[in-house]
Amino acid sequence: MSALKKIGILGGTFDPPHIGHLRLASHFAKILHLDELLLIPSGEPWQKGSAITPAEIRFQLTEAAGIDLARALLYLQIPTQVSIDRIEIERSGPSYSIDTAKTLRERFGPQASLIWLTGADSLMHLPSWNSWRDLFQYMNFAVASRPNYDLNSEMSPEINELLASHQIQEPLALENTPAGLIYIDEGLSVDLSSTELRIRLKTSSRSEIASEQIPSHTLQIITNLGLYQ
Repeated sequence: MSALKKIGILGGTFDPPHIGHLRLASHFAKILHLDELLLIPSGEPWQKGSAITPAEIRFQLTEAAGIDLARALLYLQIPTQVSIDRIEIERSGPSYSIDTAKTLRERFGPQASLIWLTGADSLMHLPSWNSWRDLFQYMNFAVASRPNYDLNSEMSPEINELLASHQIQEPLALENTPAGLIYIDEGLSVDLSSTELRIRLKTSSRSEIASEQIPSHTLQIITNLGLYQ
């Protein structure tokens, strides 16, 4: 058993949270033996423009999704604690992942394994993030593949270079190393995006889409507040 505390971090706009987020979170909670999983809604997502749902509402939606995630982990007998963190909402200015990484490293100490959970498309856009190379001083990355998404054809020279120096093949390495590694997982393919979901929620098949792709407690809040119509 690893002696390091293992913290999974799933950040995002969560506008809205969807089943894909929960599948990714529970998958990595299981294979990485996470002690804790933080869902972190962004406060001011600087790459998303201004047409987003207010941060406090997105936090409510994420809290609700966390209830379904915690229940799923309990059902699957995965002993990972789920927390919804206000770290980016309470920090003024644009929500940069590097600031979050530094704060979490201070919180959990130098020995904890901090693991940023994300999809393959986000990995490809990593060079557009603020101080992206510095992220590996503070955390590891666990990346889930997406169906019909060819990493090799999408890969920039910068990402090729990154993987050459940081990629590992076995997830166990993430459990025993505080930061600096990338694991790409081919065992989960999630093909949902919040952007596409918002578009589809405006169609006549809204109710059918929502019940299949949005966690039940989140859907209840969306319905009560009349969001995404």
